[in-house]
Amino acid sequence: MGRLFGTDGVRGLANADLTAELALGLSVAAAHVLGDAGAFEGHRPVAVVGRDPRASGEFLEAAVIAGLASSGVDVLKVGVLPTPAVAYLTDVLGADLGVMLSASHNAMPDNGIKFLARGGQKLDDEIEDAIEAEYERFEGHDWKRPTGAAVGRVRDHAEGFEQYLAHLLSVLPNRLDGLRVVIDGAHGAAAMVSPEVFRRAGAEVVHTIGDDPTGLNINDGIGSTHLEPLRAAVVEHGADLGIAHDGDADRCLAVDADGNEVDGDQILAVLACAMREAGTLGKNTVVGTVMSNLGFKLAMEREGIDLVQTAVGDRYVLESMKQHGYNLGGEQSGHVIFLDHATTGDGTLTGLMLAARLAATKQSVADLAGVMTRLPQVLINVKGVDKTRTATDEGLLLAVAGAEAELGSTGRVLLRSSGTEPLVRVMVEAADPGVAQTVAERLAGVVRERLG
Repeated sequence: MGRLFGTDGVRGLANADLTAELALGLSVAAAHVLGDAGAFEGHRPVAVVGRDPRASGEFLEAAVIAGLASSGVDVLKVGVLPTPAVAYLTDVLGADLGVMLSASHNAMPDNGIKFLARGGQKLDDEIEDAIEAEYERFEGHDWKRPTGAAVGRVRDHAEGFEQYLAHLLSVLPNRLDGLRVVIDGAHGAAAMVSPEVFRRAGAEVVHTIGDDPTGLNINDGIGSTHLEPLRAAVVEHGADLGIAHDGDADRCLAVDADGNEVDGDQILAVLACAMREAGTLGKNTVVGTVMSNLGFKLAMEREGIDLVQTAVGDRYVLESMKQHGYNLGGEQSGHVIFLDHATTGDGTLTGLMLAARLAATKQSVADLAGVMTRLPQVLINVKGVDKTRTATDEGLLLAVAGAEAELGSTGRVLLRSSGTEPLVRVMVEAADPGVAQTVAERLAGVVRERLG
């Protein structure tokens, strides 16, 4: 068996790769590993369990809850809420662990399980490895199980929705009165949360998209991976700002009044400048990844803000922030982490903070995002290849070296295997968009030939 845990929990096709049996077993294993590590010492353990609206989340939620309760863990069932809400509630309720069922931006048939430690923090790789080993050790066998009054109890915690909204409003630096906003909830976990909190913050939500989750339509042609409906709606309704989330609402992308995309790098640049101006940017530093657009790096240099870059994945951004005392970081995909207010990327909070900057400065989204100029960047996802050989295949490495020499100082090349999907990502930046496209397509062909 390959490693179950990727960069963001365990994901796969629900009821094929990710079964009820696997969900139950991993939940039992997590309870045992955390218990043996002393996380539950001296008290009866409590877990917070939430999910996005996917149909498969219903039976997977039941399996997770069964696994935890059968291991003696009391469960607070918070229902459909964003991943950052589950993380926040895990912290504020003093729970010993949290579990979120979601495959984020993936299509509806997929699902995933993400375990959170006390405080709403992501689990360390070592703990995930221990959970996986415990699961494999006891797969098909019986764990030692509590009986009688020692079994876990399950209760609904419907207050979670209001607790999370109150938290978001409490950290907002100013109200959003006068702003006209369109919100795309991706038929996901933010479908109800995001429009409601924007209204309470004073914005006029002139239109909503993706606000009717059926369990079958999450991310279906809408949300942060499909911005076309949001672009059109912002222009049609004369909005100042469009906000797009993904299925579990840990991402936020934006659209300006003319329908142009504002990606995670641009949002991060705007917010970094705002925090520097307010004197709240920790160590005058923002954390990005190696996938951040070169234009973002150049903008931060020009603004006098230090940039630290990590491997791709919000967990690596978060690790760097925690280790070095930084409080703002994120990814081009729209994961933005405000470590003073959240333990993970929070798409709703990101949208609110961007809107607050608009309201405070009276500037347009386009003007604010103009702090950086995006260099042409081409990203090609190559499917059906052996991604494990991306960093070791000699022919591929030679092709990459040749492309880098061709681009020189005016561009760059990045190849990486996806941590959440079975594919290799080929990214090329260049001052000339035609050159970027040509080099990217050539390298994608080499990937198919060498790793196919």
